[in-house]
Amino acid sequence: MRSLDVARATCETHHPGLCASLAATPLAEHESPQSSSIKTFRAHGGAGLLVPAEAGGVGANALDAVRVARAVSSYAPSLGAAVTMHHFTAAMLFTLAETAGRLTPQQVALLHRVAPEGLLMASGWAEGKPNANILTPSVTARPAPDGGYLISGSKKPCSLSASMDLLTASVALPEADGGSTLAVLLIPADTPGISVSPFWGTSVLPAAESDEVRLDDVHVPDELVIRTVPDDPQRLDDLQSSGFVWFEMMITSVYLGVVSALVEQVLASGKGAVMERAAVVIGLEAAIAGVEGVARAVLDGINGDEAVAAVLVARYAAQEAIGRAVDLAVEMLGGLAFIRSSDIAYLASAARPLVFHPPSRTSAAEALLDYFAGRPLVLS
Repeated sequence: MRSLDVARATCETHHPGLCASLAATPLAEHESPQSSSIKTFRAHGGAGLLVPAEAGGVGANALDAVRVARAVSSYAPSLGAAVTMHHFTAAMLFTLAETAGRLTPQQVALLHRVAPEGLLMASGWAEGKPNANILTPSVTARPAPDGGYLISGSKKPCSLSASMDLLTASVALPEADGGSTLAVLLIPADTPGISVSPFWGTSVLPAAESDEVRLDDVHVPDELVIRTVPDDPQRLDDLQSSGFVWFEMMITSVYLGVVSALVEQVLASGKGAVMERAAVVIGLEAAIAGVEGVARAVLDGINGDEAVAAVLVARYAAQEAIGRAVDLAVEMLGGLAFIRSSDIAYLASAARPLVFHPPSRTSAAEALLDYFAGRPLVLS
């Protein structure tokens, strides 16, 4: 499948040997709770994909990033879903790091360890809550007696919960006047007060390590708190909009990669009528083109409401395309193929959870209609 070949070639350019290593392992092993996929990803420099070259990373652009996500997920769906959280966090934080004077030396030093040491960042944002904005704070903060803040709360599910080296989260910091200001936290995963509890109960995507991460009065020193500043009070709001776009691009590409692996089997088998095979490929390629179009727009500098609306359109179009592609692919591959290997049933199931990631179409529908009618885009 040409588009999947392109994605895999892009992955090989940035992470030599990763696709070959993933391809050598059966799907069932990748998708086992005991999977070694995250270790394989780390060993091939996967953590550095969106880390700038000057910080020791690959410095991939948006187009290459969505292609790598598709390639990885075509072999190991759980891995693709898990590391999306790391990638979109890296994109956000290193964008902030590029703004002179916006990070403390301690913050810069910590981020510059990500690629060289293969550190993985889990996300304590609100992703996973029905109808939620993924960037809504999911933890609370109160001033600590000795400085910094005590953080409490829970993120469930939290991908990379067992493999994370850093936990990042947005938080509303209390102010003396009773108000609050937005901040981003960088929390080493071995900080006292962080614990992981079982949460993921389905057999689909179990290797994404999506369990519950709890924070019980976790002390975060001031130097690991990224704040707004008086001369740029909107910087974190703007950054979160950018992070939202990155998340939606990457997670959509993950599920497009999963269904691409299924459609690849259809093309290899030659089963089904020509028009049916063409229909499943055309629908899938249109969805891929939609996401890659957003990635190209990001490269051209699209931002704000325009970028958010564009990525949501691409994501929701992809959801519909994935559903149709899965149904047609499974039908064309036939009952005997379905019976003889569990891979087809697994890929069909693993391709569908894009619909569960917020914001749901229902929650975003009115906001998108307002935007297309000329009003601001306001997601709840």
